[in-house]
Amino acid sequence: MELAEVQVNAARPSSLAGVRNPFQKWRKLKEKIIELCLLTSAMTSVVVVFTILWILVSESIPFFQHVRLIDFLTDTEWTPLFEQAHYGILPLLCGTFLTTLIALSVAIPCGTMMALFLSEYATPFWRETLKPVLELLAAVPTVVYGYFALMTVTPLLQKLIPSLPGFNVLSAGIVMGVMIVPYVSSLTEDALRSVPNYLREGSMAMGASKAQTALRVLYPAAFSGISSAYILAISRALGETMVVSIAAGLKPNLTLNPLEPAATVTAFIVQVSQGDLPHGSIGFQSIYVAGLALLILTLVFNLFGFYLRRRFKETYD
Repeated sequence: MELAEVQVNAARPSSLAGVRNPFQKWRKLKEKIIELCLLTSAMTSVVVVFTILWILVSESIPFFQHVRLIDFLTDTEWTPLFEQAHYGILPLLCGTFLTTLIALSVAIPCGTMMALFLSEYATPFWRETLKPVLELLAAVPTVVYGYFALMTVTPLLQKLIPSLPGFNVLSAGIVMGVMIVPYVSSLTEDALRSVPNYLREGSMAMGASKAQTALRVLYPAAFSGISSAYILAISRALGETMVVSIAAGLKPNLTLNPLEPAATVTAFIVQVSQGDLPHGSIGFQSIYVAGLALLILTLVFNLFGFYLRRRFKETYD
C-alpha cells in the first residue's frame, strides 16, 4: 500500500509539469511577440528618418548638377522661379535664423521663469491648475497664431513703430516665441523637479534663499535636461511654417532688420508647393534642396544639444 502511494506521488510532478509546460511555452511566445512589436515600433522611426533623408538627397543631387555648391552657399539672391534665376540660400537662412532668434528671446526667458515658479514657488494646487492651462497653448493651431500675429500683434506694434510694414519678422518672431513657451516651461519644470531634494535642503541649510537655491543650485544641476528643452524649442522654431508664412511675408530678403519682411526656408517650401511646377524641373528640385538645408540645420542643433546633455550630466552626476 505504501509502495502504491509513493508511485502515485512520484507521478504527480510529471503530470503537473505537463500542464505547466504548454502554459510556459505560450507565455514565452507572447513575450516574443511583444518584443517583436516593440522592436518594430522602435525601428519604424529610424526607417522613416533615413527614408526622408534618402528622398531629400536623391532629389537634391540633380539640382547641384545645374547649380554650383559655392553659388548655392554664397549667392545673396534666391529667385529660383524667375527667368533670371538665382539660387543663393542665404536670404532664406537669414530669415529663418532671425525669426528663430526673436522667438527664442521670448520663449527661453519666459518659459524658464514659469518653470522655476511652478517647480519652486507654486503650491500643489496652483501647479496642477496652471501647468495644464499653460500647455493648452501648444494645442492651438499654428494658423491661428499666424493670423493672430498678422491681425493683432502687427497693428499693436505699428502704434509703437509707425513705419512698420504689414508683413515683418518682428511680429512673427514674437508670436512664435509665445507658441513655443509650453515646450520650454514643461520640460524645464520636469527637469527641475527631478533634482534630488537633498540639494534643496542642503542649500537652504547653508542660509541660501529660495531664489538663490533655484538659480545657483537647481538650475545648474538640471541643465542637462533644461538644455533638451532649449534644443527642442530651437528645432520647433526652425521648422515653424504657418506663422512665418502668414505674418513675415514670402519675399526672400537678406537682412538682419526685424522690422522688414523676410521669407524662411519653410515659407518658401509652402509657397512653391502650391504652384504647378513640373516634376524634375529645377524649381521643383529647389524644394528638396531647401528641405535638406533645414534638416541639416536641425541635425546640427540636436547634436549640439546631445553634447550639452552628456557634458553637464557627467559634471553633476
